[in-house]
Amino acid sequence: MEYSKVPMRSSSMGEEDEHLEPSTPTGQYYSSSSLSMSILAVLELEIPIDDSQTMSLLENVFLPINPRFSSLLVTGENGEKHWKKVTVNLDDHVKVPLFEEGLPVECYDEYLQEYLSKIAMERLPQSRPLWEIYIFKYPTSNAAGTVVFKLHHALGDGYSLMGALFSCLQRSDNPSLPLAFPKIRSDDYMNKKKSVFETLSMFKNTITDFTWSLWKGMLEDHASPIRSAKEGVEFRPVSISTVTFSLDQIKEIKAKLGGTLNDVIVGVIFYGIRLYMETASKGAGNARSTALVLLNTREITTYQSVEEMGKSETKGPWGNNFGFIHVSIPNATNLDNSDPLEFVFEAKEMITKKKNSLVVYLTGKLIDLMSKLRGPEETSKYIRDVIWKSSMAISNLIGPVEKISLANHPVKSIYFMVVNVPQSLMVTMVSYMGKMKIAVGAEKELIDHTLFNACLDEAFEIIFKVVILSSSGLDNLYIIYLFRFVNVNVFYLNNIFSSSAGNILKMDNSISERSETSIDLSSLPECSKRGDEIPEKAGV
Repeated sequence: MEYSKVPMRSSSMGEEDEHLEPSTPTGQYYSSSSLSMSILAVLELEIPIDDSQTMSLLENVFLPINPRFSSLLVTGENGEKHWKKVTVNLDDHVKVPLFEEGLPVECYDEYLQEYLSKIAMERLPQSRPLWEIYIFKYPTSNAAGTVVFKLHHALGDGYSLMGALFSCLQRSDNPSLPLAFPKIRSDDYMNKKKSVFETLSMFKNTITDFTWSLWKGMLEDHASPIRSAKEGVEFRPVSISTVTFSLDQIKEIKAKLGGTLNDVIVGVIFYGIRLYMETASKGAGNARSTALVLLNTREITTYQSVEEMGKSETKGPWGNNFGFIHVSIPNATNLDNSDPLEFVFEAKEMITKKKNSLVVYLTGKLIDLMSKLRGPEETSKYIRDVIWKSSMAISNLIGPVEKISLANHPVKSIYFMVVNVPQSLMVTMVSYMGKMKIAVGAEKELIDHTLFNACLDEAFEIIFKVVILSSSGLDNLYIIYLFRFVNVNVFYLNNIFSSSAGNILKMDNSISERSETSIDLSSLPECSKRGDEIPEKAGV
């Protein structure tokens, strides 16, 4: 594929690079001495990696996407931050790990997990533009090769970086055609006019939610199996793993229960978390636990091209335009006798209520006022403290609707993770090709990621089975008993509930697919390397 040319640069600051672009306030908050977060975007490829096009792709496609990709974030005399244009030595930004060839796939699964942990914990050097790319050329259970983009959060949020990713990718079926941008919100959502009752309800929700948000900023969650409550948790090793669910099955649950796909999956995650907490420590299901749910605050219905993001009048600008809402994870007094659908209903009710308020807007204004009065560094400390006092964060992106390729390498799967977050647990979601990929970033010394993922799997299976079989007249708690404690065979139930047979069979055949990252470590050969032992070469 031919790419248009731009000048190559190397990593030095010359007189021609004196132009400084101010950093946005949000960019300064997330690149301070108190809070410095990055985003990992992982592409799992269907074929072995040929990296011969890497430098051309970076030089001619990636760097021109945004000036920040070839700029340093520098601090002025008064503490203000600016983007300073520099020259870029691409070899400094491309890393290729080296392992022994011809090992079992299970070894490379473990190597990749260790390598992702290493990447997550290393800070991006401040002496060059804040991004790196890692090319893992070895086959794993999920891919023939894996490419990891690491980008500092100061460069932009998930929406911006997904837009950058769209600029680097092509349609697999016809690379000459542009990628279709997926819908983020319905047109009705943006154009809907509120009634008097809805306006009053929004006013009431705003007061309640803003007051509760301020209270939660001071109230610390309990230490629990998902929260170590240790200072400096953002510097502790993490594991990054994934679970995959069927979008069709999520849509079936949505059709029966109402709400949005996001409501359903958040409910599943909350139920899975309480299952894990109770399994890890009896009685922990009642620990006070709060999730920060991240929301895109742009007034748009779809992704925009990089060119559109750069226009002054755009409603979807490049940068960091997001907020978060506090959502309490429902307590589980007795999971054995709890209806799992209540987790979905509660997630739907809480998220809908908070969306129907101006709490994100008011919180943003409060942070702006704090920045003016106390400065960006103190504001960053406040934001870090709010994040640390909660138990976890949840972030969701809508991925491409078509099959995509990176430099003629078909992409099998996509996921992302926010790292260096002052929390023990981060869960992200991205949809692609009929699948919902859930990525789990967990503090290694606290959370057993294999057990955690198994609990997410179990939560999804139970909720799906309850939704499908409850239409056959069975009581929800009896269905849970059958599957959790009797482990009754789904084919036996097919003979009883013929009206649901097709759905049950489809669900049963997909269970192994969702458990793709559950590895029996005891059966692995002696092949593990710690993150600090993994050799790398720079460039390709």
